[in-house]
Amino acid sequence: MGLRTSGISSRLIESKLRGNKISQATKKKTFFPSSAAAGQKIILISADLFISSHILKVSIAMSKAATLKISSASSVKVENFCQSLYQEAENLFSSFVPQKIIQLDALLRDDALSITDMSSLQAPLDIPIPDPPSPEDEEMETDRNGDDEKKKKKAPKCGFIKGNEKIMILLDRVKPEIVCLRETIIVVSTWIQHLIPKIEDGNDFGVAIQEKILERITAVKTKVDGFQTNINKYFSERGDAVAKASKDTHVMDYRSLVHEKDGAAYSDIRVIVLDIRGFYAELYDIINKNLEKVINPKGEEKPSMY
Repeated sequence: MGLRTSGISSRLIESKLRGNKISQATKKKTFFPSSAAAGQKIILISADLFISSHILKVSIAMSKAATLKISSASSVKVENFCQSLYQEAENLFSSFVPQKIIQLDALLRDDALSITDMSSLQAPLDIPIPDPPSPEDEEMETDRNGDDEKKKKKAPKCGFIKGNEKIMILLDRVKPEIVCLRETIIVVSTWIQHLIPKIEDGNDFGVAIQEKILERITAVKTKVDGFQTNINKYFSERGDAVAKASKDTHVMDYRSLVHEKDGAAYSDIRVIVLDIRGFYAELYDIINKNLEKVINPKGEEKPSMY
């Protein structure tokens, strides 16, 4: 029995010693990491510190950049400009635009823009018509002498050819209206741009209305810019037709082309006046219907319930 108990006790002692060695090994692994792992942890910590310092520097720079240094005198001048812009926009829609609509409507009813007989618009072309060929000119080329073959017939010279005075008078009345509408569009667009609030979370329905109005104003401005292009195109194309008619005096179609250009220009002028009147009416209507949202897009600030 003594031998058995001593053997068992020795085994227990060995197992305890082994357990102590294992626990010590695990403690070493847990609390004393290897040098490679420690190096990686140091690198990660230094990288985090670098990123944090960089973010701090960027935020400080952004806060400095967000602050504009404007002198008090300049600030007062800009504020005065904004106030004058608001006053000008108010005058536009209270008196100027309605008067323009009435004025353009009267212009469309004027006799100068109510012509139905386009032949009355034709301007005289001081281009001589060549004489018909003589019987001698109709002889065969084989019967002609060599010297006669070298001779070339020259077209009769033309004098000063005037433009269509009726069209010119109409253009002198319409072109100032085009310039006036373009300036009005720019003023209204600038006015609405100044009324757009700061971009932030919240009720943006009024801002969406402002943007829709600006989109329409931009489309109108593009079309109005094309009016002057069409006028320039008329003079260019009519000049080419007159040049061809004066060069090839025996071709009557070139003379007819000049008259067709005048008739088309008259129709375009009437359409331009119709468009200008319509644009003023549309501008007045869209601002009048959405005036509250245009001026105060965010609405009244309601106090929080909490």
